[in-house]
Amino acid sequence: MPDASLSQRETAILLLLMAEAREFTNPELREQFGFEIGKKEREHLQQLKLIEVGRKGQAFTCTLSDDGWHRAAAMFREGIPKAGRLAPRLLEAVVRAMASGLQRHMDRSGAPLAEIFGREEDLAPAVTESRGVEPSAAPAAAEPITQSPDANVPPDENVETLIRKAYAQLADKPNAWVSLTRLRPLLGDAPRNEVDTVLRHMIGLPDVRLVPWENQKTLTQADQEAAVVIGDQPKHRIWIGA
Repeated sequence: MPDASLSQRETAILLLLMAEAREFTNPELREQFGFEIGKKEREHLQQLKLIEVGRKGQAFTCTLSDDGWHRAAAMFREGIPKAGRLAPRLLEAVVRAMASGLQRHMDRSGAPLAEIFGREEDLAPAVTESRGVEPSAAPAAAEPITQSPDANVPPDENVETLIRKAYAQLADKPNAWVSLTRLRPLLGDAPRNEVDTVLRHMIGLPDVRLVPWENQKTLTQADQEAAVVIGDQPKHRIWIGA
């Protein structure tokens, strides 16, 4: 198991820090969730490089490290061991933090709970993330798509067609997420402002979603530059339904 070296309490702390995705001091944890990270737990998690420890005044601060994000992702992927007699207060804290994190995700992406928890075969359409491809990786065989010279087609429609063709070229399976970092180079000479205008229009279509990356720490400079700002939030990935 990916978290065999962690106690049940340390596993719960890791998941809570993941769900909250921010820095915490013990006084803040005590006020919000009614528990603290003990010295032994803090030092062990820091030794494993799963958290980053700092100071705010007289209090220690704890936040999930990059290795901590990878460990949490592995626990989700491979399974979290059955908890023993975990303190009810800590168990409640983890559940509350998870629920809050899910709500933030739904607010950003517009994804309903049924889509998040439903099984892929039951979803219509299923929204599943393309795995095994780095967000900034470009496909070796992909070539820019040239715009149709048909003067009777409105420019915006031309750009939307380019985006849809580029998405289809990059998606490794139906209903995959594709990063804008990979998509933009396939749009040929389409002006950036026109592409962004069309993307802002497309997010309102029933078969299109644009969302930010969950873990902002993993974003490269190229990912940030490729994002389209909708409202006041950068969006980094696009999904187009089958």
